[in-house]
Amino acid sequence: MLTTGAAATLLFTGAGTTSAGPAVPQAAAVAAADARSGPYSGVHAIADLSAQRVATADLVAAAKYGTGSPIDDPAREKQVLDSVAQQARDLGADPEATVRIFRDQIEANKLVQRALFRSWDAAPSQAPTERPDLAEVRKEINRINAALVQGIADSASARPAPYCDGLLIASAAHVRHERQLDALHTVALARSLRSVCGD
Repeated sequence: MLTTGAAATLLFTGAGTTSAGPAVPQAAAVAAADARSGPYSGVHAIADLSAQRVATADLVAAAKYGTGSPIDDPAREKQVLDSVAQQARDLGADPEATVRIFRDQIEANKLVQRALFRSWDAAPSQAPTERPDLAEVRKEINRINAALVQGIADSASARPAPYCDGLLIASAAHVRHERQLDALHTVALARSLRSVCGD
């Protein structure tokens, strides 16, 4: 099972504070390509969609910063978890596994928000000057959520397999390079994937 610290170290060594690290090793890129095209494409989709979802944290943080709106929003979190559990049932997928993975997605998103809040508190001139519409941001998150539930359903046979960790590591490393994630979003991606592999 991936843990945040171990995954970030193993997957993304070399990540800088503001830019992507060195190119993905060739073997990892090849493995990620195989994961995208083979029967385990759902694992790669989970990694890529998780990176997209992590990126929305910047917009959520910008929408909330300075408004008094808390980062932790239990009512919204319950709404999301209830929704993805029902979507999983509709697809014939495991709602418990889906909820477990989405709890990590939510925590990863909050990890980014907290870090950005701290950064903006320390350097107010770097705080966003425009506030995104949170309702519109949540529409994008809901779109990603639906695709992610599908990816979880599609990878039902691969996720418990002993080779899942290897596939996930390769896919996440490739996604990190392709999307040029900085150190914060790299750690958040690792956090978001913690429960993907295993029963």
